[in-house]
This record gives sequence, structure tokens and C-alpha cells, in this order.
Amino acid sequence: MGGFGSVSGITQTLAKATPLLLVGLGIAIAFRASMINIGGEGQIMAGAMASTMCALALRDLPGIVLLPLSALAGTLAGGFWAFIPGILKARLGANEILTTVMMNGIALQLTNFLLRGPMLDPAQIAAGTNIPQSEALPMHVWLPRLVPRTLFHAGFIVAIVLAVGVYILLWHTTLGYRIRAVGQNRFASRYAGIPVPQYMTLSMTLSGCFCGLAGAFEIMGVHRRVVEGFSGGYGFSGIVVALFGYLHPLGIIPASVLFGGLLVGADRMQRAVQVPSSLIIALNGLIVLFVVSSRVWVEYRNNRRAAQQASQDTNDDTAAPLPTRPTPEQERA
Repeated sequence: MGGFGSVSGITQTLAKATPLLLVGLGIAIAFRASMINIGGEGQIMAGAMASTMCALALRDLPGIVLLPLSALAGTLAGGFWAFIPGILKARLGANEILTTVMMNGIALQLTNFLLRGPMLDPAQIAAGTNIPQSEALPMHVWLPRLVPRTLFHAGFIVAIVLAVGVYILLWHTTLGYRIRAVGQNRFASRYAGIPVPQYMTLSMTLSGCFCGLAGAFEIMGVHRRVVEGFSGGYGFSGIVVALFGYLHPLGIIPASVLFGGLLVGADRMQRAVQVPSSLIIALNGLIVLFVVSSRVWVEYRNNRRAAQQASQDTNDDTAAPLPTRPTPEQERA
């Protein structure tokens, strides 16, 4: 019945929409400053590993302290993972697409090393199976499930609140105005006194914070331990969600739910009629193609109209008669 045809499908859809929404918000913040963050996957892994380490190391703390502390650890780790490409772009001009992709590879290899070494579940070692996964998180750090016996957890509510917060940040604060100004025209922003390198770095760091929080919530709310391949490609799918939502925080909310439903539907189709779930990747690509094409067409049309209007104004000014000097008779009169 797909991702919207039953209570089970809807709850699975909303569970998958949570990381998509958080990653999409992060991507939108970076794009608004004309920074392209392709490193969502690595930032998700960094956030997941940091939140897990925090939860396991401080397991004796009460849940009311440990739960937000673990989420904060994941947020900061994701932000740090994006800060590196951001500062390299702002200070050295390094291409952020290349550096974020490279950081993805580093995060993947580091995660694989930790899951097979220092963070390998002691129960796996004792059993001699050595399945690459961490020890389970303490129960008091699990995100509460909003619907019993489903994966739909409280992280979705937090993500909705954060989407509204990002909207307020970008369109109703000085900080958001400066981020958007840097994205529109860096040279004009620098001329206006805005410290462009700082805001480029800040936007990328904030983007990574949201991706890191997505990783933390995925572990604390769904898997409850780090397992190999837990990220599920959300770091790349979040880019599609952000574009489909026109890089607007409120538009990303329905876009994340839609794509969450597509992911659930693809999984169910594969189980029911052996349709490959990779088909959803092709569908994502088509959606991005249509969305980007529509944006390019709208910008082209607006630029053409502006050019025509400017040309018409120039012709009107040229056609206007030039003032002439009065004749001696006119001066005597």
C-alpha cells in the first residue's frame, strides 16, 4: 500500500522524513550562502558516532541530561565535519564540492574502523561473530516513540520546530539577511562591510550541525546502536529534498514527507513484486532535473524581462528632446 496507505506506512514515512528534513534544512542554509554541501553523508556519520560515544561514556547520567547531551554531541560533531571544508573554501578558495566529498570518504573509513575495533559491541566479541556494530545505547537515551511498535519517534517534532526556526533565522534576523546577502553577491556584501569569509564558514558549519543532528536522531530514535550502513543515503537524498522544497525551510517539510513515502514505497515494492528499490534513485534524478530546469527557466524569463525593460527605458531617455539654449530674443523677452 506504499508509504501513505496505512498507519504502518505513514509512521515509516514520517520516520524516514525526519533525517531527510534535517539534512534538507542544512543543505538549504549552505545553499543560501552559495555554498554547496555534498558532505551530508559524512556529517551524518560523524554525528551518529559522536552521540553514541557520548551516550556510552556517560551512561550513568540521568536521561533528562544524557539525551540532550548526546544530541548536542552529534550536532557539534557534524558541524565540525562541515567546518573544515567551509574554512578551506573561505580562506583558501578550495572547492567545497571536492572537500566535502573527501570528508565523506574519511568519515566512512573512520566509522568502519571504529565499528570493527574500539567501538565493536563486546557481545559480538564474546560470541565470536564480530558483526560491525556498536554496543546498544542505554534505554534512557532512546528517543520516545510517538506511536507504539513503530519507528516514528519524537525527533520528527523537533525537526518541524527547527524548520520553523530556520525560516525565522533566514528571513527575520540580521544573521539570516547577511547569509542570504553573501549568497546573492559576495562582492557587494564585502563592499557593504559584511565579513564574507566568516559567513561562508558559518553557513557551512550550521549546515553540518543539522546533518549531524540527523545522524544522532537516526541512532537514538531508530537503530539505537550504530550499525554498518545506517545512514541509508540520507545525506544525498537530503539534497534532492532541499531542491524540491525550493531551498525554503517550510517547503522542505512536505518535500521530506513526500520523499520519505517514496523510500517506503520502494522498499515495499521490492519485497512484494521484486521491483528494484534503486528505481527510486532514478525517480529522484528526474525530479531534480525538472525542479532545476524550472528554476533555470524562471530565472531566464525574469532576466529577459529585466533586460527588455532596461532597453525600453534607455530608448525612452534617448528619444527625449535635449534642452536647447534660449535665443537672444527669448532672453530679452
